[in-house]
Amino acid sequence: MSSLFASPRFLSRVMWADAASCAATGALQVGFTDALARLTGLPGGLLVGTGLFLLAYAAAAAAMARRATPPRTLIALVAVGNFGWAAACAALLASGVFAVTALGVAWVVAQAVTVVLLAEAQWMGLRATRQPRAGLAASA
Repeated sequence: MSSLFASPRFLSRVMWADAASCAATGALQVGFTDALARLTGLPGGLLVGTGLFLLAYAAAAAAMARRATPPRTLIALVAVGNFGWAAACAALLASGVFAVTALGVAWVVAQAVTVVLLAEAQWMGLRATRQPRAGLAASA
C-alpha cells in the first residue's frame, strides 16, 4: 500500500481531486446561492464568500497538480488548511449561530469529511515521498 502513496503521481492526483471537489462546491455555492441558502439554512453571503474562495483555491490546487515536481511545502500548507476547513465546519455547526437545516448539516459535514480525507491523503503522500536527510543517510 505504501508504494501507492510513494508513486510520483500520487500527490498530483490528490491535488487534482482537491481542485475538482473545490471547483464543484464553489460553483454550486456561487451559481445556486439562493436555492442553497433556502435548502441549507446557511446565509447567502457565507455561501458566496466561501464559494468564491473555493473557486480561487481550486485554481491554485490545479496549478500545483500540474507541476512536474509537486511543491511539497505548499501541499503541506494545503493539508493544514484542509484540516482547518474541517474544524471551521464543525465550529459553524456547533455554534448554532444559523438555523441550519438537515440538508445544511449534510452539506457542511460532507465538506468536512471530504477535506479531512484529502488532507490525510496529502500527508500520506508527503510522508511516503519524503527524502532522507543527507546526515541521516550518511550515518545509516
